[in-house]
Amino acid sequence: MSARAPLTYPLAGLLAEPAGSERRYEVHGSTISLPDDLRLTEPIDGRLRVSRTNRGVILDAELTTTIAGSCSRCLRDIDIPMTVAIDEEVLPSVDLATGRPVDPGIEPGVARLTDHHELDLGALAGEAISLNEPIAPLCEADCPGLCITCGERLGPGHAAHGGDDVDPRLAALRAFRVDGEGESE
Repeated sequence: MSARAPLTYPLAGLLAEPAGSERRYEVHGSTISLPDDLRLTEPIDGRLRVSRTNRGVILDAELTTTIAGSCSRCLRDIDIPMTVAIDEEVLPSVDLATGRPVDPGIEPGVARLTDHHELDLGALAGEAISLNEPIAPLCEADCPGLCITCGERLGPGHAAHGGDDVDPRLAALRAFRVDGEGESE
């Protein structure tokens, strides 16, 4: 079964079935808004399994996507591929026996279905992607970074700068030798 773009899945039928029943879905080409100024550069693809429990459902999903970012060394714009796993218990927001709203204060940290017994995977996926954003992404493993003199990216094509301008406060470090090389007695 394919997902609709907003990643919303109706689960009323599954909630009427006995514990252990499950539904499987494929996710292809879905997009969502992300928190914290994050932006998708590739749509979300993946799979999810929703299993009925005596309280609600257990969500087991693996999603792949790519987000926009910048290299932490050279500041180039890069695409950051990621795979996120979501293993979450999701409870109804409406009591299945009485039809009355469930007090969210009873279990405040638990994900909830909508009042129409729908799973909003978009919100859970957005949170998982945000939490998996790398702290210091790199464009390549050995990114050389930026030139401290001109601010251009180091590497092939970067011209060497003339002179040996050293901050006068650091000039004494020129005499420093590792492993005792060139020490005077």
